[in-house]
Amino acid sequence: MSDPFGELRARLLEAAEALTGGPAALPEILAGIVDDVDHALREPVEIFPVCHHSPSSALAMVRRLREKRPTVIYLELCEDLGPLLSELRNCRLPVALQAFAAELDGFPEEAAPLSVIAPITEASAEYQAIAYALETPGVELVLVDRSTDHLFQWMPAPGPAASTEAAWELHGAAVGVELGDLRPRFAELEEHLLRHGRVRHWSEWWDQYVEQPLAGADHATYRQVMVLIGSLFRRLTPHDTRLHAIDEDRERHMWTRIREHLAAGGADRADCLYVCGAFHAASRVPEAGSDPLAPDFTIPPPTGSKWLYGLIPSSRSAIEAQFELAPGSVSIAAATWEKALSGSGLTPYRLAGQKGGRKRAAKALPLPAREPVAVTDQLTAYLGTPAVLDGLDEQELRGWCVDIVRLARRNGYPASTADAIAVFETSILLAGMRGRARPTPYDFQDAAVTCIEKEAVPGRRDVRRLCEVLLGGDRVGQVGYAAMPPLARDVLDRLAPLGLDLEQRTIQRALLDVTARPELAACSDLLWMLRCLLPDHAVRPIMGTRRLGEPTIQESWDLDLGRHQRTIIELGYEGVTVEQVLEQRLRRAAWGPESTAATALRAVEQSLVFLHSPRLTDDLGARAVDLLAGERTVDEAPTVLRRIRRLLAYYRTTARALPPWCDRFVTEGYAHYCTLLPTAFVSEDTGVRQVGAMLGFLVSLEALALSLGCDRRQLELAVRQSHPRAPMKLALLWAAQHQLGLLPLAELRARVGALLDNPLVVPAFPQYVTGLVQALEAVPRLAPFVVETLSEAFGQLPDRVLLPWLPTLITTLRTHAAELVPVLTRAAGRTFPGTLAELDSWTPPWDADGGPGPPVGLGVSAAVALLAAYPSATDGVAGLLGVAAGGVAELLAAHPAAGEAVAELMT
Repeated sequence: MSDPFGELRARLLEAAEALTGGPAALPEILAGIVDDVDHALREPVEIFPVCHHSPSSALAMVRRLREKRPTVIYLELCEDLGPLLSELRNCRLPVALQAFAAELDGFPEEAAPLSVIAPITEASAEYQAIAYALETPGVELVLVDRSTDHLFQWMPAPGPAASTEAAWELHGAAVGVELGDLRPRFAELEEHLLRHGRVRHWSEWWDQYVEQPLAGADHATYRQVMVLIGSLFRRLTPHDTRLHAIDEDRERHMWTRIREHLAAGGADRADCLYVCGAFHAASRVPEAGSDPLAPDFTIPPPTGSKWLYGLIPSSRSAIEAQFELAPGSVSIAAATWEKALSGSGLTPYRLAGQKGGRKRAAKALPLPAREPVAVTDQLTAYLGTPAVLDGLDEQELRGWCVDIVRLARRNGYPASTADAIAVFETSILLAGMRGRARPTPYDFQDAAVTCIEKEAVPGRRDVRRLCEVLLGGDRVGQVGYAAMPPLARDVLDRLAPLGLDLEQRTIQRALLDVTARPELAACSDLLWMLRCLLPDHAVRPIMGTRRLGEPTIQESWDLDLGRHQRTIIELGYEGVTVEQVLEQRLRRAAWGPESTAATALRAVEQSLVFLHSPRLTDDLGARAVDLLAGERTVDEAPTVLRRIRRLLAYYRTTARALPPWCDRFVTEGYAHYCTLLPTAFVSEDTGVRQVGAMLGFLVSLEALALSLGCDRRQLELAVRQSHPRAPMKLALLWAAQHQLGLLPLAELRARVGALLDNPLVVPAFPQYVTGLVQALEAVPRLAPFVVETLSEAFGQLPDRVLLPWLPTLITTLRTHAAELVPVLTRAAGRTFPGTLAELDSWTPPWDADGGPGPPVGLGVSAAVALLAAYPSATDGVAGLLGVAAGGVAELLAAHPAAGEAVAELMT
């Protein structure tokens, strides 16, 4: 067998020995890469090596497809993504193929959800192969790479990699699948190449030393050079790493799938094209090759995880961030692709109906006659010939300089014609310093930053970003309506009455007058559900709220669904409708490992507001009861109290009776908080707010709890067993004792007065006052006394005590403004004079003769007289209770304690 690369191998060995002074690793590497090229070119199934998002690879692919016109294309892409490829017709590139799994079987639960994306741009070899295969009759496209399930099986630690990059918004935390990853696998080699190439980033090195020289190369030269580069990086990669083992398993998998397809379909190997990364093109694993006698790779079965597939929008910046490319490199690649197409006259392949891009599509050509092509050495001449440097294109560079100055002016820079001239000359200077006659976009960027930006950025965009905009910008793809999952299409259909184009990437204002147009009520319901499921900026209410028991009248929304397509599409992986997804989210929130009674009550409230599903609400309520019974802390007692009060008020105004789970929650909560109350009073880990909320639950819901069978002696016993030492909690205990009748108001006033009279206790007096303020949650009828205590504190405390306490008091009132401030404000309004003129003659009630007395003079005798004078009120109450109207007077006479209690409440 002839050896076309014998001369090249000999010359490389001679050069290696001259450099090293004898046999060493270098001769073996240089000879090995030539052997790899020879081995790859002798494979009957033509191997087409590519680099992802490479314009030169895309151009070579277009030329080769037109010349060879293969009938079978094997593509290095996850084999289970094949059904998505036809949906690219309904999208505007760039978009990403996505596989998504939220229900895992065989992977750790904490890894959920698993997500894989494969970005597609028009200036890529894989898209050209896909478009050719789908638009040419008789051509079969076969994806041969491992499935997404196997991708995670072979990963060292299953689960998506996290990122803090802002540009990852479109891709989320998905694992990227890149076709043709050509980058050194260890830092030393990359650093060496960048330093000697006089560039800053790998993308710039690749553009200068590979993209530009290969842009106009013939197919044989392109193919041999790409395999040579792939072999070099492969041989310099450490072979004892997990990543290298995964790469070899992928190669075994792909060649096994190729042989299976050849055996099943009987295709001629000469009519096939295998598109893979140049790193894999140089594979020498025993399983590589289309020979039927080659050993097969045992592919493990997939796990039981449920994978869902779809398309999501992508962008150039998202691709750069996910694959660690230089900012703007994908935009520069797209500009290079367009310029090369214009200069070469090539017509790229394009899917029919594709939005955006070029409108002309390549026509299908008849299949050529097959003739064996001899392998010839193109590398010797290519490597032995100095690079042909492109001449300076003054017109192109001049246009860039004029346009960047115009953009800079629009963005606030004081740029002028002199700056355009400076950018022009600096670009040429930088290119000469870096060994190239023609300035590249990277040289132009550096020159523009140096000459225009200087030290200040007046607007949102710096000059480097303006250069990216000039060269094509951050183009964002779009998934068409037909390619969306059912949920996303359902959202657009249900919001159609708004009359807005929701696929636009602009914020649109939606005005909903539900009173005038009742049909918009369904749109309002959907928008509020999306508000719970999507990011804050996707749907944002400007006017209107949605709370329990509040009807919808008028609303105003800012909608930005066009730029949040990804999140809506991924909702489609969780269910068929928004309601189904929301129900699943609520159930996960209530039954999750971190669930608490407060989160379950929040889920109950959301189910009532959005879903109107009694079955779901009852299930969530029952779960809240179970969670409350199992809690050993009271950290969320304030939230529990606030939410259960709101739910009880809602049911009392909308239903004939409370649901059974509410009764259980009240009784269980009464017993639960009574049990934990003594410990909470003395525990340093439990705050005064939590203890006040516990007392608020026990006191405010006491009547309902007693009617459901609870025993009041539980609360009395819990209070008697509580012995706090902290001043704030001690004040809370006094309030609880007063509520239970164990501490009369006169005695409570005496205790507080004694605190002010004791110089040793005066510094701690503000803490007692803070405790009394917190006690208003449980005993709101103490509000007049709290106003009195605050007045005494402001009047008697010295400044050295009062001033440090004021921020704490203000913070307390501000934090709990909804619950405590209205109570204090009403009590203060009843206590203090209403006008300034009355202030001079006003005497505080607690300083008046005979004690403070009630603000409203209504004693027990006055209460009995009032009831006797207006019997219609008591007769009405008697009728509701089923008691004869004539017996009310006898009841009042027999039980005077009831009238006294009513009188005390009214005071």
